Amino acid sequence: MLKKSPYDVILSRHITEKALVMEKLQSNESNPSVRKCKTPKYVFLVAKKANKQEIKQALEKIYIDKKIKVTSVNTITIKPKAKRVRGRLGKKAGFKKAIVSLEPGDNIEDKG
Repeated sequence: MLKKSPYDVILSRHITEKALVMEKLQSNESNPSVRKCKTPKYVFLVAKKANKQEIKQALEKIYIDKKIKVTSVNTITIKPKAKRVRGRLGKKAGFKKAIVSLEPGDNIEDKG
């Protein structure tokens, strides 16, 4: 039985405008509808065969120096999309991403 490296499960951070909005929801006090969101959420690209428990354990190992605690993991599989390049039909690669919620007060980035 081979043990997976945490870096085989977590491929990279997925930074988009929508992902950055989700990260900032915990510090938004002006909007009453998002005031309830006290847990920080981060988006990661993960291996297609990774399950939620593997994602949780891998993140806690990668960020062991920050002592984070993952409370929940939601996964989304994005299917490949058809794309036409120079008259030929091809496909954009599909991927899997995970939206990870941490305990209130935990943070991945360095402030500074």
